[in-house]
Amino acid sequence: MPRVRVGKHGVIVIPKEVREKLGIKEGMVLELSVEKDRIVIKTRDLWSELRECGKRLKVDIDRAEREIDKDEAEWLERIE
Repeated sequence: MPRVRVGKHGVIVIPKEVREKLGIKEGMVLELSVEKDRIVIKTRDLWSELRECGKRLKVDIDRAEREIDKDEAEWLERIE
């Protein structure tokens, strides 16, 4: 089991092998909770969460993503 040291201001560094295994990238949002004597850190898949929100709103997320991609492509053509 990897060990980490707590630095100034309570900062810890997640070991590279753990980050790679869980797909943790710089800037990701992680959930932290305390369960008895343990600190639990969970990764969040924000895209899945947005899709779930979209389902409740009756929005076709796939169609919206296609429209965004199309608009982005058109914008890129204009600036070239």
